[in-house]
Amino acid sequence: MTLSPGPLERLNRARADLRMGLPVVLTQGDSAALVASAETLLPPRLTAMRALGAPVVVLTTHRAQTLKARAYDGDLARIVLPDDAGTGWIRALADPADDLSHPMKGPLTSQRESPAELHRAAIALLKSAQLLPAAVVVTGPDLAARCEGLDLTHLATQETVTDETRLNAVVSARLPMRLAGAGRLHVFRPDDGGVEHYAIEVGRPPRDTPVLARLHSACFTGDVLGSLKCDCGPQLHGALAAMQDAGAGILLYLNQEGRGIGLANKMRAYSLQDQGFDTVEANHRLGFEDDERDFRLGAAILREMGFHAARLMTNNPAKVDMLGANGIEVVERVALRVGRTPENTGYLDVKATKSGHLM
Repeated sequence: MTLSPGPLERLNRARADLRMGLPVVLTQGDSAALVASAETLLPPRLTAMRALGAPVVVLTTHRAQTLKARAYDGDLARIVLPDDAGTGWIRALADPADDLSHPMKGPLTSQRESPAELHRAAIALLKSAQLLPAAVVVTGPDLAARCEGLDLTHLATQETVTDETRLNAVVSARLPMRLAGAGRLHVFRPDDGGVEHYAIEVGRPPRDTPVLARLHSACFTGDVLGSLKCDCGPQLHGALAAMQDAGAGILLYLNQEGRGIGLANKMRAYSLQDQGFDTVEANHRLGFEDDERDFRLGAAILREMGFHAARLMTNNPAKVDMLGANGIEVVERVALRVGRTPENTGYLDVKATKSGHLM
């Protein structure tokens, strides 16, 4: 152990730098790329990046399809940045907020027939920082050396993707709850520097029998504000009440807001829904997949707490499959159908037809 940052520390520095509008350097062998976030990059830094090479704007295929841009790399498109294009033009490519009022963004020319691994790593890094998946990238064989004196975070491409995150138990304490009675709140901190996750232990569930469990993704609008656009709040409350009725249970509260895209991007998706797009369509227009969550976190917490089997309260078969693939046997899926309102009927129908939920 030294005082120098390791891969996980560098990864978190890179995420923080990108969120503040500072570029980072990605390397792969002898190749390197200077990467900035399309939504946070400021004009002076764009000018400085241009001095080092010809930038491209990297978009996911979902976003490229919306813009009618060629995605020659399969999962992403590299759009050549015109000489007269500024940060406003770049943000218009990244953010679909004005797509309907200003649909013409082109003509857009896509780069092709050159390696895209650095660009792919840039998108993965931006997603992990909960920024829009759109990057401004400059590449060049001597770029890393030219950036050496700029005090930028350097990260190898393999360091942008981590294996299953290790979660460390921080503290637990008794917590009497209106909906669930006596229980304990456990806090888990990931070693990759990400946000903390919680386990609410209702009663004293035995470790040698399947536990009544729920994997609940954080929903600030539904859980806290009582939003009628989703069924998250009623599902949270219904699960806790069911656990009290059963005498014991575990509710895992995973901080993966907006299906893993973060609250800001979730609100962008809501704004698109106001324009007539459904949940999946809105995510795609933003450049995200249908669901960006990592349910391995839930399996890791259950294993850390000594559980090996669960009766899982969910309407989402993907959660059942993910727990089973990560060491937690799901002996029963317990349906949790609550909270349908006139305001969220369309949302719930899309969950069933496009996301495979058993509604």
